[in-house]
Amino acid sequence: MTAAPQQWRLQINSDPVHLARVRHELESFCQSCGFDDLARGEIVLCVNEALTNVTRHAYRGAVDRPIELTATFQDQLLRIQVRDWGTGKKPSDCPPKHDPLCPGGVGMVCLRELLDKIAFTPQPDGMILTMERKLER
Repeated sequence: MTAAPQQWRLQINSDPVHLARVRHELESFCQSCGFDDLARGEIVLCVNEALTNVTRHAYRGAVDRPIELTATFQDQLLRIQVRDWGTGKKPSDCPPKHDPLCPGGVGMVCLRELLDKIAFTPQPDGMILTMERKLER
């Protein structure tokens, strides 16, 4: 028999002022799921980077657009989804531009290295980013 999933949900707008709240609430949720300090830090970093990319790229800097975050934990798997109503472009549709003298350019590296799986699912009116991390890697 499978236990019911633990769930967390938050709706914010794309203003970076909300990042601290997201980090705090998500870290608490991950702790309740059994993730250790290192794993919680990595997960929260990835979500922070994803939200920053939504504001910067999907919303082209607008700070008043909606973002919905959901997280479920079931069968030792954390699944986080970030839903935006932006451009709907996958990161692979945009060539990376990395200038070591300018901030940015490492968000996707973090997602690929610190999570077990990421998937971008374009919507008619935006994007859903799904991130997964197993309790035991």
